[in-house]
Amino acid sequence: MFNYSNNGVTVSSFFDNRRATKDNLYPIKIRVTYQRVRKYYSTGKYMTIEDWERLPDTKSKKMLSIRLDIQNTFDIVKDTVQGLLHEGGFSFDTLNSRLSRTTSDTLNSGFKVKIRALLDNEQVGTHLFYQDALKSVEYFAGENIPFTAVTVDWLKRYEKYLLNAGRAYTTIGMYCRAIRCIINEAKRAGIIKESQYPFGYGKYEIPTGQGRKLTLSLQQIKAIVTYSDGTEATEKYRDMWFFSYLCNGINFADMLTLKYSNIRNGEICFLRAKTARTSKTKKEVCAIVTPEMDAIIKKWGNKSRKPEDYIFGYLKGNETPFEEKDVVKAVTKLCNKRLKKIGAALGIDGLSTYSARHSYATVLKRSGANIAYISESLGHNDLKTTENYLASFEKEEREKNARLLTNFGE
Repeated sequence: MFNYSNNGVTVSSFFDNRRATKDNLYPIKIRVTYQRVRKYYSTGKYMTIEDWERLPDTKSKKMLSIRLDIQNTFDIVKDTVQGLLHEGGFSFDTLNSRLSRTTSDTLNSGFKVKIRALLDNEQVGTHLFYQDALKSVEYFAGENIPFTAVTVDWLKRYEKYLLNAGRAYTTIGMYCRAIRCIINEAKRAGIIKESQYPFGYGKYEIPTGQGRKLTLSLQQIKAIVTYSDGTEATEKYRDMWFFSYLCNGINFADMLTLKYSNIRNGEICFLRAKTARTSKTKKEVCAIVTPEMDAIIKKWGNKSRKPEDYIFGYLKGNETPFEEKDVVKAVTKLCNKRLKKIGAALGIDGLSTYSARHSYATVLKRSGANIAYISESLGHNDLKTTENYLASFEKEEREKNARLLTNFGE
């Protein structure tokens, strides 16, 4: 309906019919195309297919108002693109920064821009996390926080506020990294100066928590996968955990979206949802289908085995991103509940779905596997990420071995 093109950049209004809301409405977006790359920007408007088709020629006051709102958003994007082309430096990074700057100069508005972009990109988990982070920030400091108010002292007080509220340092670190992301956007957009930037060495340093990093020995893993209390639920979730461990430590969100079409030539190949959207190179993770994994699929998997069917039948394929997220969350919760019981019976504290990935990595490391292979099998983008991932586990091992030096016995 609205279109603009200049110097290889195209801007157009776009009816996104890929996924409907529960009310059978579809989002209207502004699509920018440059060098075959497409980015989408929300207008905040949703319509039926019929209304979208009638929109260009409508005489309805309500529909005319919607069309005007869409055009206003289109004009903002178009004018920003024109400005960048005039300056001779168009890129999506600069476009995003300029569009962020047009919203407001508050931390709250920066969060809202990020949240809307994540929703448009169907990054449901990250979208929900940024919503939680914004709520936390607003409980602490209100709904109109100027970027210039976010100082080192402000961040220290926010950290203390979260500690007093019973938040763990892991959560505090995650919320502060979200704030840093929004502040970085503001700095790139020129809203704040370098001298006002509150993060970094000698300023506010984001705390890190120990998290839920439990690694298991092969003996402990054997005890877990052979454990049974005689109930089907325990055996099922035990096997799901074991499958995760054997499948390169795949997380449950990725595991529940595996389809039979992901099995090729005796391997399961998939893209990690966590990195697929953010990485320029889409690198598949491949895991050999071991006899144990094949047995788990035959026992608990979808019996149809059609290529388009999910291996584990928790999802049907018609869920919205939010519904899919809820299913994954529910299954993970049920599995963790059973793992906690198994851990209590075996004397393993802190056993959870996270332990599968952590243990996969460390078992390979301690068995002498090449770090490059571990990195590739985990789906990391570089070796440094893998080295940092393994470092905290190895410190735990060193501390345990250090205690052995003075274990003199009775």
